[in-house]
Amino acid sequence: MSKQTILKKGPLLDENGDLVESGYHTSLIKDYQRSALKTPRYRLKEWDYYYVGNDRYGIATTLADNGYMWLASVTFFDFANKGEVTKSKMGWFRTPFIMSESSVNGDVKFKKKDFRISYQVANQKRIIKVNIPRFANTDTLSATIELTPQINNSMVIVTPFIKPKHFYYNQKINLLKASGQIVFGPNSYDLNDNCYGVLDWGRGVWEYKNTWYWSSLSGKQDDHFIGFNLGYGFGVTDKATENMIFYDQEVVKLHDVVFDIPKKDKEDDYLKTWRIYDKKDRIALEFTPIIDRHSKTSALVISSNQHQVFGFFKGYFRLENGNKVNIKNMIGFAEKVSNRW
Repeated sequence: MSKQTILKKGPLLDENGDLVESGYHTSLIKDYQRSALKTPRYRLKEWDYYYVGNDRYGIATTLADNGYMWLASVTFFDFANKGEVTKSKMGWFRTPFIMSESSVNGDVKFKKKDFRISYQVANQKRIIKVNIPRFANTDTLSATIELTPQINNSMVIVTPFIKPKHFYYNQKINLLKASGQIVFGPNSYDLNDNCYGVLDWGRGVWEYKNTWYWSSLSGKQDDHFIGFNLGYGFGVTDKATENMIFYDQEVVKLHDVVFDIPKKDKEDDYLKTWRIYDKKDRIALEFTPIIDRHSKTSALVISSNQHQVFGFFKGYFRLENGNKVNIKNMIGFAEKVSNRW
C-alpha cells in the first residue's frame, strides 16, 4: 500500500463535483456542502449513528437519509441477558428531517406520531433524546443522554469509489463519555456508570453494491482511555484506511487490518470467536461475541443484510514507540454489512 495522505483544510468537492483530495485526518477538516454535488440527489447517503453503553447494557440510535428512503431506528441492548429490542420507522423519499452538513453543529430531529429521536450539538457536548411508547409490547423506552469527548482526536477519512463523483466522507468520534439515563418499562439504566459512546457521521455518494466491515471500541482500562476504529471493504483506499487507535491523547494510524470471521458450512459463523489483526504485528485481537444484532431487509431493487455483533475484545496493540498495550475483555462491536442501495 502506498503512503497514507493527510488531508488539508478546504472544500471537499471542486466546482465539477469531484473530490479535491482523498486521505485521512483526526478532525473534520474538509468542508462538506450538498450544493457542490453533481450527482442525482437520490444517490446521496447521509447518516448519524450513535452507540452508547457499558458491559451490561447499551443503546443505538440511527437517523439516516439514504436518498430515496429514510430510516429512524433505536435498539436497546441487554448484554447481561443476551437480548436486544429494535424499533424502526422507514419511508420513501420526502425525508422528514434534515441532516446537518457538519458534525460540529446542527440539530437533527425526527417525530412521527409518538416516535421521537433528536440530536443536539452545543458547547462540545452532544445530547440524544429518545421517546418511543410501546417500544416492546406496552413498555415505553425513553432516554436523555449527554456525551462529552474525552480526547481531542477522531477518525476522519475521505474515500473515493471507482465510479466518478462517488465518495464517502466519514468521521468516527470514539470515547464520548456518557451521562444520563435510559428508562425501559419499569427499569432504569444509569448511563453515568462507565458508559462510553461513539458517533458514526457519514456523508457520501455510494456505488450501488458494497460490503463493509467495521469495528469500534471505547472505554477506560488501567486508568487510560482506549478506543479504536477498524474497518475496510469499500472504495479506493490507496491514500488512507480508516484504521486508527486512540490511547489517551495519542493516535496510532494503521494500514490494512483483517477480520477473520469463523466459518460453518462455508457460511460466516458470527457467534464464534473472531480474530482481528494486521500483518505488521501492530494489533492482534480476539473478539468473543455476546449478541448478533442481525437485520435483513429487501424492497424492490434495494436490500441490506447486517450483522452487528457485540462482545468482548482481548489482545494487544502497539504504540508508535513499539510499546505493547494489552486489552483485557473490553466490550465493543464488530460488523459485516452488505448493501444494494
